Amino acid sequence: MLNLALLLENPARRQPASTAVVMGPMRLTYAQVNAMANQVANGLKAMGVQPGDKVALTCPNIPYFPVVYYGILKAGGVVVPLNVLNKGREIAYYLKDSEAKAYFCFEGTPELPIGQYGLEGFKEAGTAQKLIILTNNPAAPPPFEGADSFATFAGRMPPTFDTVMRKDDDTAVILYTSGTTGQAKGAELTHSNMITNAIASRDLHGLLGNEHATILIALPLFHSFGQTCQMNAGMMQGATLVLVPRFDPKTVLELMVAEKVNYFSGVPTMFWAMLNFAKQAAFDTSTVAANLKLCSSGGAALPVEVLQAFEATFKVRILEGYGLSETAPVATFNQLDKPSKPGSIGTPILGVDVRVVDDQDKNVAVGELGEILIRGYNVMKGYYRRPDATAEAMRGGWFHTGDIARKDEDGYLYIMDRKKDMIIRGGFNIYPRELEEVIITHPAVSLVAVVGVKSEEMGEEVKAFVVRKAGADITPEALMAWCKERMAAYKYPRQIEFRDALPMNATGKILKRELRG
Repeated sequence: MLNLALLLENPARRQPASTAVVMGPMRLTYAQVNAMANQVANGLKAMGVQPGDKVALTCPNIPYFPVVYYGILKAGGVVVPLNVLNKGREIAYYLKDSEAKAYFCFEGTPELPIGQYGLEGFKEAGTAQKLIILTNNPAAPPPFEGADSFATFAGRMPPTFDTVMRKDDDTAVILYTSGTTGQAKGAELTHSNMITNAIASRDLHGLLGNEHATILIALPLFHSFGQTCQMNAGMMQGATLVLVPRFDPKTVLELMVAEKVNYFSGVPTMFWAMLNFAKQAAFDTSTVAANLKLCSSGGAALPVEVLQAFEATFKVRILEGYGLSETAPVATFNQLDKPSKPGSIGTPILGVDVRVVDDQDKNVAVGELGEILIRGYNVMKGYYRRPDATAEAMRGGWFHTGDIARKDEDGYLYIMDRKKDMIIRGGFNIYPRELEEVIITHPAVSLVAVVGVKSEEMGEEVKAFVVRKAGADITPEALMAWCKERMAAYKYPRQIEFRDALPMNATGKILKRELRG
């Protein structure tokens, strides 16, 4: 019997007075976070949530996230974390597809009205029994009629709860992901998947030891990278988690100094931004380097020149790794006890097997390109209510990643390309077909193809090639503004190019490789 929430409960017993979470002036101890999570669990139990029921959560990196996350788990529920940039249409899909019984949603700000989008999605889905708004002021009433505030839902509940134990292979978290063919799919990650990968992340980052760790988390916690490698691994070790709701290089570097941060993980654009800020602002990097022990990078390939410049500037080692939502996420890593190879995603971690294969799933020779297949304790249970998609992804007992890589003579892996058309913008996965299906509904659009183009700042940028309907005179700026209203902020195309026709093969398939140039 197991429960991912034990990662919080254990340090709450061992070191109740230690600081668990920091955000601005707010500092919560392990005892406080655990007590609040217990109140959430009691609230869910009172509303009738049963073990295995799904509960969705839209929340940035603020203390509400770990409190609600572990509270859902304590009640025996399954956490469904959603991207804070999703709009109402997208939220409705996730709530319906996951069969969520309840939905916790942060109120947001005037600039990013997360709660308003959450309310729209909640109403459109019509499946969840209760909407709980996580207000900016925890004592404030809910801002929307028909919703509860956190205070009314959990504030009066007892601060103790007997955690519902689950089987190792029971689902703990559903992370939504997708290929380029169809709607987003929910990857079911078990309690065993999540705990064992958190243990691996803790050990790979060198957190295991007597020295107290302080981890700055700017990666979104709804994403598997921040969730497993930082929050869960950090909680397990009894670390202090410094939460940053929105990445800003100046804020992050100043917090690293103020909080004496010694561990940081990010996507390549974060390292690029911090490096550029430090140079432009003449920031004293020695104040960061005095405490920073290790950094890790994932989500996309970190340019070698950025890696080397950051290591030299901040006097710290960056370890690159690789994984997917479906692998909880870590599968390979440049490990502490081995030399790193710049540009490489490292070697398979303990308990994980990785192959590089051709189209017939036969191993390719050293140095040749092939698809990455993964097998191990970290691989998901399957896609929720998608048996056909699960069978396709798990052919022969190996998870087929769709990523193209090569392996060198020492077993180090190098990601070379995407097998499909997925775009990675600033560490976020973007699926062209989803965007195309929205853009094609515009009355001026006849045909559209979305591709990723290289971007120094974001890794890849989203570009839409559009064929207008006869007589339509819409401008790229107007179409972009229209897209912005209907898509999460990280998704909508920043570049739009009109064409008279799109290149196609004999069967009518658009040749996206020609559009990429």
